[in-house]
Amino acid sequence: MAGACNWQSCTNEKTNEDLQHSLSDNSRRLVQTPDNRTQSVHLSDHAYVRVDKSDQLDTDEDCKQFYSACDTEMRNESCEDRLTCKLCSKKFVSSSKLNAHMHIHTGERPFCCEVCHKKFTQLGNLRDHLHIHTGEKPFSCKVCGKKFTQLSQLRSHVYTYTGKRPFSCQVCDKTFIRSAHLRCHMRTHTGERPFSCEVCDKKFTQSSHLRDHMHTHTGERPFCCQVCHKKFIRSSYLSRHMRTHKGERAFSCQVCYKKFTQSSRLIDHMHTHTGERPFCCEVCHKKFAQSCKLRAHMRTHTAERPFSCQFCDKKFTQSWNLRDHMRIHAGERPFSCLAAKSVTQPF
Repeated sequence: MAGACNWQSCTNEKTNEDLQHSLSDNSRRLVQTPDNRTQSVHLSDHAYVRVDKSDQLDTDEDCKQFYSACDTEMRNESCEDRLTCKLCSKKFVSSSKLNAHMHIHTGERPFCCEVCHKKFTQLGNLRDHLHIHTGEKPFSCKVCGKKFTQLSQLRSHVYTYTGKRPFSCQVCDKTFIRSAHLRCHMRTHTGERPFSCEVCDKKFTQSSHLRDHMHTHTGERPFCCQVCHKKFIRSSYLSRHMRTHKGERAFSCQVCYKKFTQSSRLIDHMHTHTGERPFCCEVCHKKFAQSCKLRAHMRTHTAERPFSCQFCDKKFTQSWNLRDHMRIHAGERPFSCLAAKSVTQPF
């Protein structure tokens, strides 16, 4: 038969009846060998036995298709266990992604930034993070040309054009543009604070908040402004500070047209128009229109004084108190009495 598979006789050939029996056995599969023979493959030990099935697969193309289907099935079955996390049953497309995922359960962060010592579970995350220190922004928006240090930031930015917020809270229906934001938000409902400071036992909902908090103990400020050399404990603080040099106020109130350097400031500002006070103290239940006011208020309960004078080590609950105090050392007196000026002026 033209195009038919060529079979060689062998001492362990099977009859068609034997072939049907082997096909009914789920533990065995038929595959074609490079020399156009068909073999029955036992999936457990991969022991090969040649069988005659010339009346089952008529053409070379039939053999190829059959082999491809069996090969795919075998790989899928063998990958099933290897690419599934045995702790949470999450599945992955590659073993490297599964290995990286396991760091979530073990808490291991093997990739460390040599600049700020921040640690990561994946090498790719470390590479993206290094762009913060180098100033490199390789990811660019095709709409407005804005550039980002991380691909995830670009994806989130694109949602500002589409309005898409694909991650929704099942409790309060609040939506988010990133799954990580949703996970953090869920802790406001559960009360979970899984990240604890080893120095003062203060707990946080996010690991980034804990890392930033640790700078209050170490005094480290790893993020430096290249214009005025002011240093910050968080990269987001540096990004916000840079707007003061650029004069950029991208967020505008639609009611009074006041402009802000941060979207969070605009959101807090809108509460002055609506009268809403969504931020509530868990201790005394006092409510605030702005999250920063709540944070400052909480220090009256915790007695925390995170702002310290570098000259006399005096500590303050709020940053503006420290700024006022620094004028004592600088000898600065920026405020003068207008009434006193009018009395001393000659007639």
